[in-house]
Amino acid sequence: MLLKRFAIAGAAMLLAAVPALAQGTEASINAGDTAWMLVSCALVMLMTPGLALFYGGMVRQKNVLSTIMHSFTILAVATVHWAIVGYGLAFGPSIGGFIGKPVWMFLSGVGQEPNADYAPTIPHMVFMAFQMMFAIITPALISGAIAERMKFSTFVVFVVLWLTLVYAPVAHWVWAVGGWLRNLGALDFAGGTVVHISSGVSGLIAALMLRPRLGYLREPMLPNNLTLTVLGAGLLWFGWFGFNAGSALASGGLASSAFVATHIASASATLSWIVVEWLHRRKPSALGAVSGCVAGLVAVTPAAGFVSPQSALIIGLIAGAVCYGAVIAKPRLRYDDSLDAFGIHGVGGTMGALLTGVFASKLVNPAGANGLIYGGFGLFATQLLAIGATWLYAAVVTAIILKVLDLLMGLRVKEDEEVVGLDVALHGESGYHFMSETAV
Repeated sequence: MLLKRFAIAGAAMLLAAVPALAQGTEASINAGDTAWMLVSCALVMLMTPGLALFYGGMVRQKNVLSTIMHSFTILAVATVHWAIVGYGLAFGPSIGGFIGKPVWMFLSGVGQEPNADYAPTIPHMVFMAFQMMFAIITPALISGAIAERMKFSTFVVFVVLWLTLVYAPVAHWVWAVGGWLRNLGALDFAGGTVVHISSGVSGLIAALMLRPRLGYLREPMLPNNLTLTVLGAGLLWFGWFGFNAGSALASGGLASSAFVATHIASASATLSWIVVEWLHRRKPSALGAVSGCVAGLVAVTPAAGFVSPQSALIIGLIAGAVCYGAVIAKPRLRYDDSLDAFGIHGVGGTMGALLTGVFASKLVNPAGANGLIYGGFGLFATQLLAIGATWLYAAVVTAIILKVLDLLMGLRVKEDEEVVGLDVALHGESGYHFMSETAV
């Protein structure tokens, strides 16, 4: 039966594509736009392995592979989910502004012709693939909050449910034609609410429900390999140009503006974090530098296509300092967000969405709106509404999903498995094998 459905879906794709080519709709596809979007797809895909290294280097030696495994498994799980049902739920014809009608199940009808509603100069298939990469990395961000203690089997099921019940609806609200937040005028160029607030808040809820790791705040939990983390951060910075500039969905002036804003915000946030940490702890750290880099990338994401380079500089400076404060407050609040998914993505995404309502300018993007400093009080209020709605929805639905899974499968590994380490206990392997001097 499943093979039959795949065959029908494949035939439908061919039938959809052939008439389009015969009628000449290929002429509306721009080769430059398509090339840029294919490159952007690849850049955003690279971010998930980059995140695997970024997170993998920060955990203890006994959990490095289990942490990397989260991101690589999500590459497969989220791709298949998106192809079967996720894309239609997120971008299909709107049902009351809340969710899409799953008209593109198994990608039936997603062919080489453009989709005029979203990207009229590139193949529909390319737009779908670009959005798929966002659906992949978003739940991977959550894994940073639950590292070193969550059951792998439960996590995989959680990802499928979370993509269906949280990511797809929020993406529809903000980006889909007919989405209720889009209709209200909320601005989110590349995922401040859809990606970062939803994942950061969900990560906070997961960290609270899983409870702290054994020995948290009593034993040292030092990163096993910060070299991996710095390499991962570099890949994230590199891939983020596709993430933000690619969200222009065309190669041109807007993509160029988003590209520059992205780079400047990340650089200024890196410096901001370094300076604040230097003043606070008397020593600037490599981990702090790369954390500031990611905080700036997160904060500029919703604003990248709506603000000037000067505004991006300010956004980065604010994000670096604010996210540093959120991270150092974590031990005082005694919650164990293992790798600061909430402190960087939840807080940074919230700041970025809010500052979009301050600095957005129609001089940068006529399709946007003017922010607070240009008299756009309405946009600022709409941004507040979008932030609040995403916070509330992500928190409540994530808590329900985790509660149900806890009852059915259990969320947390056994104590002896946590002590041994998840690499060996869950995956039967180890990230490092050091030979002794006496080894033959």
